[in-house]
Amino acid sequence: MRILLVAVGRCRSGPERELYRHYARRLTWPLTLKEIEADGRLPPRRQKEREGEELLAAIPRDAGVIALDERGETLDSVGLAKRLGQWRDRGMGEIACLIGGTEGLDEPVKRRADLLLSLGRVTWPHFLVRGLLAEQLYRAQQILAGHPYHRA
Repeated sequence: MRILLVAVGRCRSGPERELYRHYARRLTWPLTLKEIEADGRLPPRRQKEREGEELLAAIPRDAGVIALDERGETLDSVGLAKRLGQWRDRGMGEIACLIGGTEGLDEPVKRRADLLLSLGRVTWPHFLVRGLLAEQLYRAQQILAGHPYHRA
């Protein structure tokens, strides 16, 4: 299963980028990061729409879509692994994970998602979310493989 992470904003060097790279390297599922440039010159509503258009355009045909949203479903790690395993077992070859910008996700992006996923009720910095998501993908991979990385 291939995973595409599409995120608004460019993450420069720093601990957030290193956290993402650490877990991305550990995954055996191919993981590609596509960054969408945020344009702060637009009014917030138009910025959100433009980002939504670019996020939707980046989704590969027939990919499953996980959109991160604070009002989404809160799954534990085993639940996320089960969902990914079900998609894999149904022959879904690619998953696109979407992280919006500061204004959140536009409604058409939310409607396209197969899973609206919340990482909890707290708000995380968008660059940190990449690392958190990469770790959860790695953890899901290990759970599905029966590896003891996840001790629940």
